[in-house]
Formats: sequence, C-alpha cells, structure tokens
Amino acid sequence: MRDLYEVLGVARSATADEIKKAYRKLARQHHPDANPDDPKAEERFKEISAAYDTLSDPEKRKAYDQFGASGGLGAQGGFDPNAFRDFAQDRGFDISDLFGDIFGRRRGGGTGRGRPQPRRGVDLETRVTLSFDDALRGARVTVPVDKDVNCADCGGTGAAPGTKRSACPDCGGTGERQVNQGFFAISEPCLRCGGHGSIVETPCGTCHGAGKTRRTKRYTVKIPAGIVDGARIRVRGKGLDGEHGGPAGDLWVVVQVLPSERFARRGKDVVVDVPVTFPEAALGAEIDVPTPLGERVRVKVPAGSTDGKMLRVRGLGSPSERGDAGSLLVRLRLIVPGTLSTAQTEALEKFAALDGGNDPRAELFA
Repeated sequence: MRDLYEVLGVARSATADEIKKAYRKLARQHHPDANPDDPKAEERFKEISAAYDTLSDPEKRKAYDQFGASGGLGAQGGFDPNAFRDFAQDRGFDISDLFGDIFGRRRGGGTGRGRPQPRRGVDLETRVTLSFDDALRGARVTVPVDKDVNCADCGGTGAAPGTKRSACPDCGGTGERQVNQGFFAISEPCLRCGGHGSIVETPCGTCHGAGKTRRTKRYTVKIPAGIVDGARIRVRGKGLDGEHGGPAGDLWVVVQVLPSERFARRGKDVVVDVPVTFPEAALGAEIDVPTPLGERVRVKVPAGSTDGKMLRVRGLGSPSERGDAGSLLVRLRLIVPGTLSTAQTEALEKFAALDGGNDPRAELFA
C-alpha cells in the first residue's frame, strides 16, 4: 500500500489546510470527468479520495500515523489488532469506518450505512421591492419563485409511472463502495448511482429520469408593518423539496425599501424637513406637518427656534415588532426669502436698528 502522504504529495508534518489544498488540486487533475480517455484516472481519483478521507480526519490520521505507516506496520514493524482496537475505542470512533475485513466489515456488501437518508431541501432566496409607505404600513405581496420540484408524474422517483427504481448492481443498493488501502477500507459514494443506492431502468418521460421539473411557484408573503430595508422574511417549507422523504427547505424573502422623497428613517423614528419663515421661528407658531401615513398633525414651533431644530411627535413614527411606534421628528428649516418688497426691507432695517448692533459672530473671535 502506498503511503497516504505520498499519494497526496505532502509531508507527514503537513497542516490540515495544506492537505486540503493538495487534495483539491489532485482531485481536479485526476477526476474521471476531466480525463475521459484515461482508463486509469478513476483508480487514481479513488486513491486520492481515500488518502484525503483518512488524513483530513484528526483521529483517523493519528491512527494511521501510529499504526498505518510502512504498509500497515507500526514503528516496531508489526501490527497489533488488539492494541489498535483499544486505541480506537478509547478515542470514541468506530473502527469499522476505518478498516475493512480485519474488524468484520463484509467485502462488497457494506454495512448499509451508505443507504440514502432523508435529507432536508435547500433554502431559496428571492427579493421584493416595497415603497416607503408600504414598508411602514405593512403589505401582502405575491412572490414568484422558479425552482425544481418533484415531478408530478413519477413522484420524484425518476422512474416511469408503473415502474420502480431498482437496486444498483455496482453497490448492491448500499449507495457506497469500499476502496481497500491495505488494511484500510475507505467508503465512497457509488459512481454509478451517485450514492442513491438505486438506478432508473425506465426513465419517466416527463422528467427524463431526473425526478425534478422546473416550475414557477407563487407565494403570498405577509410583510409586517415597519419593516426595514434589507430585512429577511422566512417562509417555511417553500424552498426546494427534500430528498428521500426529507422536509423541504425554506424560502427567504429579502426586502428592499425604496427611499421616500419626503421622509427618512432613523431606526423607529421618521424624520421630515419642514420649512418655517423667520417670523414663525422668531415669534413661535403652530404649523401643520405631514405624517408618514398621509395625515396631518399640528405642531407648536417654540419662539426663538433655529434652523435644524428637531421637534418630536411621539407615536407617529415607524411601527416596531413589539407593537409600539417610534416618533415623527420634525426638523425645522429656516427659509430666507430671495427678494423683499420695499415694506419688508424697511421693516427688517428697523429690526436691525432695534437689535442694537448685536454681532452673532463675536464668539468666533473671542
């Protein structure tokens, strides 16, 4: 048996990352699909996979380093099955996973552990775009999803109606084959059936034996009020169908919220810029302010308000998951007229004279 480190072309002191990189490089180079004209490529690929299966597992590698060097002989030139059995059991792994006939694994028949197990379907992801208003109010949207589903004619088996899948003759229905490496016996998926343990002799005419067909499914998704841009909503069981009786995956809906021309989000709060005149800001006033839901609310502007001053109206912001709502933040924007009438000019000149020449910039030069 070739030394497993030699098979992967790495030193015995190689790190796990170095072993993985070496395996990936060799697997790409010697994969049967990449070498269709080389009848020995499959054997080399199996040897590489078997070596990686052992050296990538810390316990198997430790066992190999202690008992598997020199063609299965330990440092003292002999292999003691009882010593190795104690070594393996003390470390909690099943020696039948690691070795072949020495510890009772049947040749060719496998242990049945390779039989396909129920497997959960893959999750899917899609995106929806909402207006700013719909994100605040909440909405129901219909989401189209293109996905592979179990063929309706064969029920996902891939076999023509009235026929069944048959046990794979190469692996005897186990879905795995044993590759012997001296006293090592490494399991790998059967190449003929792809690890399923069964093959289709009479393919379904609809899915051509794949067991899947492409369909566009439409799901109605409830968008909660107050959802934020980038939020993800899970729709359970609407992903890809499971394999071998396993449950379906989930559908994740990613929400994109379009910006508003008037409002902006700040967490649960909603900010709106509201223009005010100089007299309103200086003397104080009551003004109407738009709310995010299209209504009006009356807000008191305190006398002496400056540009950028923020007024808070509680409960008129964005709803939250707890059921409460944030605040509407009214940011005052002082409007300076571009042109003045003669009367306005005279009035402001009188105001400036009454102001006593107060310099608002004096502190800058203190």
